[in-house]
Amino acid sequence: MEAAELVERIWARDATLWTGSDEAKWLGWLDEPSRIQKRLPEILAFAEEARGSFDAAVLLGMGGSSLAPEVLRRWSGAAEFHVLDTTHPAAVRRLSESLDLERTLFVVSSKSGTTLETRCHLDFFWELTAGRGAAFAAVTDPGSELEALARERGFRGVFHGERSIGGRYSALSAFGIVPAALMGADVQGLLAGAGTMAERSKDGRSPSAALGLGLGAAWEEGRDKVVFENPHGFGLWLEQLLAESTGKQGKGLVPAPENDPQGSDRERAELVLEDGLGAEFFRWELAVACVGAILGINPFDQPNVQEAKDRTLEVLAGPDQEQAPDVPAEGMDAVERLLAEAAPPEYIAVQAFVDPDREGELAPLVERARATGCVATVGLGPRYLHSTGQLHKGGPPTGRFVQVVDEPGDELPIPGREFGFRRLIHAQAEGDLAALRERGRPIVRVRLEDL
Repeated sequence: MEAAELVERIWARDATLWTGSDEAKWLGWLDEPSRIQKRLPEILAFAEEARGSFDAAVLLGMGGSSLAPEVLRRWSGAAEFHVLDTTHPAAVRRLSESLDLERTLFVVSSKSGTTLETRCHLDFFWELTAGRGAAFAAVTDPGSELEALARERGFRGVFHGERSIGGRYSALSAFGIVPAALMGADVQGLLAGAGTMAERSKDGRSPSAALGLGLGAAWEEGRDKVVFENPHGFGLWLEQLLAESTGKQGKGLVPAPENDPQGSDRERAELVLEDGLGAEFFRWELAVACVGAILGINPFDQPNVQEAKDRTLEVLAGPDQEQAPDVPAEGMDAVERLLAEAAPPEYIAVQAFVDPDREGELAPLVERARATGCVATVGLGPRYLHSTGQLHKGGPPTGRFVQVVDEPGDELPIPGREFGFRRLIHAQAEGDLAALRERGRPIVRVRLEDL
């Protein structure tokens, strides 16, 4: 397909470009850079008032609600803006103890309004702040359960997402722009760059289509690992966009940030940040939509993400739900056996349900995995469940998985719940392990302390 035809059909909302199902209803991101401009006065006024009333802000969100804000946080160097997307009790406890709760704004961000991790974070900080609604704001879709709760509790602000935009395509919607404004980023410049890229992406000279067609052609040649640099953590957002959009029906592109680009199963992708972060967000969004057409899949659904969520709930509902049991691990011998059998075009995914502050301790394992000649990726749990988890289950069956757990410390209760954060992160690790094993994926578990 020629680039001109490809972008013409995307802008025409032609669902037959993909699978002819519901793709047309998820293309609101095409117009969002211009649409949200109309809401900027309200958003910027709220952010200015909030920055005058609070010394810090914490975003509570997962996946599409947290990854773009985390990239924006690193990009802008906003030291007093925090993104909480882990359920590890040590991390939650450490953040809560570091904050001046009287001077902190909590932004609860969830498209559905029911995201388990985010609602648990809200329950925790709501009690910690003695239910002070003026210290909270919400970003959510209209009519969600979270919106109703925010209105009932008198949140300082409620901002609506756009129903026709899925989570991983929401960087330039309220889910990215409200946090960007709160951290003092150049929101006008961000959207201007995105708008310019959108206009450039409407004909055969589209930079987005060129990128998408290149990635699609590489996939057809067996080069399904996309290798790229990771400035300002941009790869965190790009991983979700690539993996969750394309990883289904046994197909998919495997995002491989900071891997060696040399290899017959790899394609190097260049990031172009000279035009600004907003332009690069949009370029990749449209490019991945193009890739979906080449793969013949729906790039806007995530049919396998629910598996790990269901497994997590099963573990939490078990007979020992009030305890946080020891997590059995198989040790380094099992890891070595799994790696010894690995060879390209397989990839190795390190899935670490550990304190994010200890992520650096995974380096020897990642180095050992890459020594096999395979691409090796790293994901922190539960973050990756909302990012690359779809690819791991629905994508090509070429992954080998090493789950890493640590000693999470004492239980940290969640008000109103029959489980605490220690129990929750255990259930999430256990649930994903079961979901992958059920699909026949090779996976072993090891303790961080044994690496």
